[in-house]
Amino acid sequence: MKTVDMMISRFEKAKSYRAHFESMFEECYEYALPMRKSFYYDAIGQRRDDKIMDETAVVGTQEFASRLQSGLVPNFARWADIIAGSEIPDNEQDEVNNQLDVVTDYVFEVIQNSNFGQAVHESFMDLAVGTGVLLVEEGNAINPVRFNAIPLPSVVLDSGPDDNIDHVYRERQLKNREIPIAYPQATIPPKVETKIEKEPDSSTTILDIICKNYDDLNEEKYDYYVIDTTSKELLFVDQFKGVGSNPYVCFRWSTAGEVYGRGPLINALAAIKTTNLTIELVLENAQMAISGIYQMDDDGVINTDTINLVPGTIIPKAQGSQGLQPIRPAGSFDVANLVLGDMRNNIKRALYNDMLGDPNKTPASATEVAERMADLSRRIGSSFGRLQAEMVQPILQRVVYILKKQGRIEIPTINGREVKIRSVSPLAQAQANQDISNVSRYLSLVGQTFGPELLNLLVSSEEVAVYLAKKFGVPDSLIRDDAQRQQIMMAAQQAMMQQQQQGMMDGTTSGS
Repeated sequence: MKTVDMMISRFEKAKSYRAHFESMFEECYEYALPMRKSFYYDAIGQRRDDKIMDETAVVGTQEFASRLQSGLVPNFARWADIIAGSEIPDNEQDEVNNQLDVVTDYVFEVIQNSNFGQAVHESFMDLAVGTGVLLVEEGNAINPVRFNAIPLPSVVLDSGPDDNIDHVYRERQLKNREIPIAYPQATIPPKVETKIEKEPDSSTTILDIICKNYDDLNEEKYDYYVIDTTSKELLFVDQFKGVGSNPYVCFRWSTAGEVYGRGPLINALAAIKTTNLTIELVLENAQMAISGIYQMDDDGVINTDTINLVPGTIIPKAQGSQGLQPIRPAGSFDVANLVLGDMRNNIKRALYNDMLGDPNKTPASATEVAERMADLSRRIGSSFGRLQAEMVQPILQRVVYILKKQGRIEIPTINGREVKIRSVSPLAQAQANQDISNVSRYLSLVGQTFGPELLNLLVSSEEVAVYLAKKFGVPDSLIRDDAQRQQIMMAAQQAMMQQQQQGMMDGTTSGS
């Protein structure tokens, strides 16, 4: 059993590690995500957009999150399938897949009726910085699952021996009277009980800890602790078991052997700061061009303290003096516009917004959209694989875990073997299209070069059709299983034999 002091000590070490990244992350939030929580400022309603002179990064981050959401987990769409694992015998997979297809439909019905779309979009904006965190909790009878996008400044992460995140620390500010409501299962210590009674509206820092339990490597287990850090009292202890039992889904864009990810905003940060600085200089130059800068002879008559440059003003000057003379601004708007154009394009490329197309042009065709999605898939290939492992699968595993716990679904298993998750999102489909293209080119080349006879000898048309159906994401319920296909083939053969026999009998009769 870990002591409170041990857990707080490890939390402080993990927090000091995060401090190395905070200045870099905070700059990304200041320039691109001023609406998200800050690492340094907790003032309610405080403005954080004072550094933003150009909205390219702000809008680009929103578009990045929207584009990633539409490509990976689109709203009102089934972006993954729960299918039979490879260990399940081939003769049993069709039956299992048909059962799992019904389960998958219900799982996505629950997800689409929840706040998933809003929460995942907020997490994708954090992902643009490097790391997104989703809290997936049990809901109520109406909405069984509830999603919460936890801002990155609110959590502290730590990794285990396999470099995967195995500790999640979340600091929360709660009023004392809210503690029993937030943790109804907790046994409130006397010291905390006294604090609740005497100071119900005072705030207390609560630390939630989820850490992986390595006692049994054959079973996925997590320990859960709730600590009142103000009084250093342990409020609640629990343990979660099974795949999907961890309520936190932490996903990273890319890592360099570090706990926290590095997102596209970090790569674009130099261009973002240059753009904002250029805009600031342009505005200063524009102000000088509008209001003007003047020089004058010190003739003892013109008094700069009394000059008011408004229409109709008469400014006295000494005889022979040139009076006020305007100075031409030294800046060049043309050069500034060239710099701005280059920097804005760099920001859009870094955030993958250059593939969105011009909104003022004719809407893209379905083929063009598919090509853009394929291009996006190629450009984020490594990050796409990481998001599949760290986000898509854990989210579905968590939702399935909750629905199984509530008795709403039942996952069929064979000999205790679990099923697996297959992504069918637009980005996954874009990658599958490459496999489809390769098969199509092969069939066309062999058929044209060697003829259909050799093609039929080499390739089973039935198996090709099933393979293409799976690549296109056709639901398993729409594809006939092996038994049904065999019955149809036997019926077709019997019908053909009967026709031949009938033809032979007709020929014999006519000959007689």
